[in-house]
Amino acid sequence: MNRRYFEQKKGRVEIIPMIDIMLFLLVFFIMITLQMIPDKGLNLQLPTSSEAQSLPRPHFTINIEKDGSVNVKGHHYDLNGLEKMLTSDGDPGKTQITIAADRGVPFQDFIHVMDRCQKAGVSDIGIAAKSNQT
Repeated sequence: MNRRYFEQKKGRVEIIPMIDIMLFLLVFFIMITLQMIPDKGLNLQLPTSSEAQSLPRPHFTINIEKDGSVNVKGHHYDLNGLEKMLTSDGDPGKTQITIAADRGVPFQDFIHVMDRCQKAGVSDIGIAAKSNQT
């Protein structure tokens, strides 16, 4: 009599689910790494200061270009759009920003951006400058 019911099968390692998990981990680590890359901002001609200090990395770097346009993380905003973006960020009171204005930007444009940041509730505002010490 031939009994196949009691035969033992050799164990196999299923690699298809393991490949799925590895691809998921790869995508997860790529997404996390992209979020860790700091925003370098634009190539602006920053004003110089003898008292410029290096500050911790800000949450947002607001770049004001020569023509007065505002650029944050590669997106152009008008002043109303900038205020909406900052208020929708979560808790604006804990948001850290640095305003980087080109050397040729009128001071009034800088003040308009700073006013909109404060109107949105942001209180931790830094000003970017290039150190003129050698």
